Amino acid sequence: QVQLVESGGGLVQPGGSLRLSCAASGNIISINTMGWYRQAPGKERELVARIISGGSTNYADSVKGRFTISRDNAKNTGYLQMNSLKPEDTGVYYCNADIRSYYRVSYYPYWGQGTQVTVSS
Repeated sequence: QVQLVESGGGLVQPGGSLRLSCAASGNIISINTMGWYRQAPGKERELVARIISGGSTNYADSVKGRFTISRDNAKNTGYLQMNSLKPEDTGVYYCNADIRSYYRVSYYPYWGQGTQVTVSS
């Protein structure tokens, strides 16, 4: 089965940086869009950043200029570089990817299990 595994979360002080990774595995044929979402306590899950297979990117206004999304297609891995972190960036960060695999020949959205990011002094 296809799996997405996030890593890189943790506790960081305001102004600090973290780099999240999302590794996809499981008889993958191709990956279209990869994205990062976050959910803060008591709030709905929101899109943080998204990158399509050609490299075009979209960012939430709240993270523009601070976060950078990228991907390594050869490794089926996506990244989110987060700089100048603020307390309001705290939440569980989820990776999402539209994947074609030998299990599903059409693109299907998969989610990772989430990784906690806490920005606090």
